[in-house]
Order: sequence, then structure tokens, then C-alpha cells
Amino acid sequence: MAKQDKVLVNDGEDVESSNFHEPGKAVVESDGSVFLYVGVACLGAFLFGYHLAVVNGALEYLAKDLGIADNTAMQGWVVSTLLAGATVGCFTGGSLADRFGRTQTFILEAVPLILGAYLSAKAASIETMIVGRLLAGIGIGISSSVVPLYISEISPTEIRGTLGSVNQLFICIGILAAMLAGLPLAGNPLWWRTMFGLSIIPALLLAVGMAFSPESPRWLYQHGKVSDTKESIRRLFGTERVSEVMNNLAAAGKKSSESEARWVDLFSGPYWKVVGIGAYLFFFQQFSGINAVIYYSTSVFRNAGVSSDIAASALVGATNVFGTAIASWLVDKKGRKSLLLTSFAGMAASMLLLSLAFTTQALASHAGTLSVLGTVLYVLSFSLGAGPVPALLLPEIFTSRIRAKAMALSMGVHWVCNFVIGLYFLSVANKLGMGTVYLGFASMCMLAVVYISQNVVETKGRSLEEIECASIPSA
Repeated sequence: MAKQDKVLVNDGEDVESSNFHEPGKAVVESDGSVFLYVGVACLGAFLFGYHLAVVNGALEYLAKDLGIADNTAMQGWVVSTLLAGATVGCFTGGSLADRFGRTQTFILEAVPLILGAYLSAKAASIETMIVGRLLAGIGIGISSSVVPLYISEISPTEIRGTLGSVNQLFICIGILAAMLAGLPLAGNPLWWRTMFGLSIIPALLLAVGMAFSPESPRWLYQHGKVSDTKESIRRLFGTERVSEVMNNLAAAGKKSSESEARWVDLFSGPYWKVVGIGAYLFFFQQFSGINAVIYYSTSVFRNAGVSSDIAASALVGATNVFGTAIASWLVDKKGRKSLLLTSFAGMAASMLLLSLAFTTQALASHAGTLSVLGTVLYVLSFSLGAGPVPALLLPEIFTSRIRAKAMALSMGVHWVCNFVIGLYFLSVANKLGMGTVYLGFASMCMLAVVYISQNVVETKGRSLEEIECASIPSA
């Protein structure tokens, strides 16, 4: 008989679930193919990060070129239009992924990514720039929900945490790449057009790569394509693992035989609590202040008296990459929940330091140094948990019936919050002062610690099918 393990589910009860690996049977290691396909999918994550951060260095120069240098409201729309498009894109992505499959959705998302980058690079008016940013936003919105979904569904259980956190690592690399791409701006004010145009290359590579990548075995199995499911498993994990994965899919299918979920089903009793966890995690992630730091780090450093603001922002990007790489190594060792708690606690302490730097008169002469130090420590803390873990954890706790749409809804919360931060951060900071704003972010981080400690469950070391069987009450 298969071994029975206890799983702590959302309401705090212990539920028996089967461990699909037979006692004494070694777990078969995946061959290297899955890493290639994860890498292709992560081009979408790279573009997510690149488009988010490219405006950070380019905004001042494109504003002068397009005649909006004195119009801060219009500059805010250049930032936030991307986020509005992403909100639309993430909801669209969930439906597309359910209907057409994960790989076809990747190919479709490349269209607005390419068109948006081209229009932004060639913009001769603010209207064209906004249309370009809107299209790019739709593309990265689709990507934001489909990349973690696809990675979670093609990753072997024993390394799913590591591969899932690679999504955030590529977002960070995209952010860093955008910051480094801005370095020539000082000597070439028109370089901002090249910065936007460069993103066409990874978008093309994403479309071509996905045309040759295997579809998610879970999506194929749900749609009754058994032979295609076996072929996908063979390409991902090798022939020797086909039977094992097919048995897991069949076991989960017996527990969850309902038809594909409708949007309204996400708000029903059996699913709402777990969907609520997804929404709250991304709410806390965004209102902890991360994108305020990413978008406006150049302006904040400059106002604090740091001479090389672009270099300081590049330091922020490098810290993000470093921390996320460490998280990728830790997530399957320490677990998802512990990384989240440590991360938000560190972010709260860093934001408190930033608040003191801007409000304490005795520290005024050190405000520049403290702002850089606090920002770097904040980004490091974020990258160790709050950044990579939500997008990794949520596809694990959502059942296959709701996974695509629930991810889309959670990412929708992400983009709405992101939009609000991008649109109003500077005006609120000017009205209340940076110290007060940072104190508010610190308070939000502490609320996140309380919420996570009481509601988030650990999924380390369990297959998606095990988690699903534990989450669905027996008939």
C-alpha cells in the first residue's frame, strides 16, 4: 500500500494523502530536457522584468523627446499604461491557456510584445508611446500568469521549487538588463528608443522556442489527449518516467473529475479560501513597496544626494538577481512558508530604516548612504521570498480544475495593485513625504507576516497531484 502522509491544509486540519512514490523506490531524476523548456518559458519572465524597468532610466529622456517633460501626470501614464495592459493580459492569459494550451498561449503573447516594443521605439508622439506600452503590457500580463503555470506543470516534484523560482530570477535579470541598457543614455539622449526596440529579440525567440516545446502533460491529460500526454512526458522526463507520471495524473483525475472551472467557480465555497490566499499574497507583495523602489529608485537616489543614480539603480538590479539566485537554492531546502516569513520581516526592517533616513534630522547628512543601504537590503529581503515564492506557491496549491484561471485572478490583483502604485506613488510621496510612505510600506510588510503565519501552507516535496488529492474532500 502506498505510504500515507499528513498534510496541513488551509483550515489547519490534518488530511491523509497518498505519497505516489512506492516505499523504497528511488525517485527517477529528470533528464536535461526540462531545463531547456523552462529556459524558453522564462524568456517571457525576462520580458516581464525588462518592460517593467525599462522606463526607469528612459522616462526622463523620452519625456523631453515627446514634449511631456513638464507633465508629471502624463509621465505617470507612460509608466501605468503598461500595468493597465498587463491587468487585461493576465485575465486573458488564463482563458487562453485553458482553451488553447500553454505553449500556444506563449506564441500568441509574443504578438503584442513585438508590436508594443516596435511602437514604443518608433513613437513620435505620446499617443503612440501609450499604445505601444499598452500592447507590451498585454503581452507581459499574459506571460505573468502563464510562465509560472507552465513551469509548475512540467517540473519534476523534487526540483519544482528550484525551477519555479527561476521564473522570478529571469524577471530580475530582465530588470537588471533594462537598467544596464540605460547606461549609454547620458551620452546619447535618443538611446531610449533602442532600449525599447531591443526587447523585440527575446520576444521573437520566445515564439520560435515555444513552437518546438512540449505542451503541459496536465493540460493534455485534462483534454483527453492520452497519447500526446505520454509523448510530452517522454520529452520532458524520459521514457522511464512515463508510467509514473501517468499514474499520478490518473489518481488526481479520479479525485477531481469535474469539468473546467468557470470564473464564478473561483468565488465558491470549495475554492475561495485558497484563491483568497493567492490574492492576498500578491496584494501584500505589491503594497510592500517593491515596484515603487524599482520604478523610482533613480529619482529617490538623486533626491537623496547620490551622484551616480543610474549606477545605484543597477546595484539594486544586481542585488535582486543575487538574492533570487540564493532563493532558488533555498526554496526546496527550507520551504516556501519560512522564506516568505523571513523575507517580509526583513523588508519591514529595511523600510523602517528608509523611513528614519528621510524623517530623522540627525541622520540628514547620511540620507544618501542610508537610502542606498536601505533600498539594497530591502531588495535583497524581497528577492529571498516575497518575490519568487508567490508565483511558485500558487500553482502548487490551486487544483488543476481552477489552476489557470486562479493564477490569472491572482496576477490580476498583482497588476491592479501595481497600477495604483505606479500611478500615485510620486504624488503621494510629494504630499506626505517619503518617510511617511516608507513607514506605510513597513506596516504592510508586518501585516503580511501575520497573515502568512496563519494562512499559508507548506508544499515542499509534494507532487501537484498529491497536493490536489489532499485539497479535495473525498466523496
